[in-house]
Amino acid sequence: MHRWGHVGAALLTYAPVGAAVTTAGDPALAVGGAAVAVAVSTLPDADEFLPLDHRGPTHTVWFVAACALAASSLGAVAGPAVGRPAALPAVAGVAVGLSLVSHLLADIVTPMGVRPFYPLSSWHHSLEVTPARNPRANAALFGLGSAALLAGHSLEVTPARNPRANAALFGLGSAALLAGQAVALA
Repeated sequence: MHRWGHVGAALLTYAPVGAAVTTAGDPALAVGGAAVAVAVSTLPDADEFLPLDHRGPTHTVWFVAACALAASSLGAVAGPAVGRPAALPAVAGVAVGLSLVSHLLADIVTPMGVRPFYPLSSWHHSLEVTPARNPRANAALFGLGSAALLAGHSLEVTPARNPRANAALFGLGSAALLAGQAVALA
């Protein structure tokens, strides 16, 4: 998939975690986790700018595990400073891990596929559903991910509690869906 498809896949996989963190009473941390998930959603594609094979080492479960561990470690260092010593490492690690797993899963539906266990296994997996460049598939993933995240966040932010926040979320979600459609039609 391309950038917007990967962003949508990251939001889609992070949405249940964001909903759980929101209903546990920390919507700010949930939004922070979503921002982290979006920020790293295309990290595996850094191989396009490095002397590495595309969909090589950065498209493996080993890369996912290393990045999730690094994020959790950074969260453990920063957590006490921001008053969230236990929650921040967990949310950071899970947000990064889910975002990168979603990247691999989104690339599995393309004909090029991935080798998730390389170099231990050369097993190549591809469902060959759609090319990565398909604008409708990328827009659909982006729209689904945006809708899932907004639905999860709205569990705590109800009109009776914060109408301005709901209006902002509705506007953001509408803009995201319209942007996705514009990408699909371009």
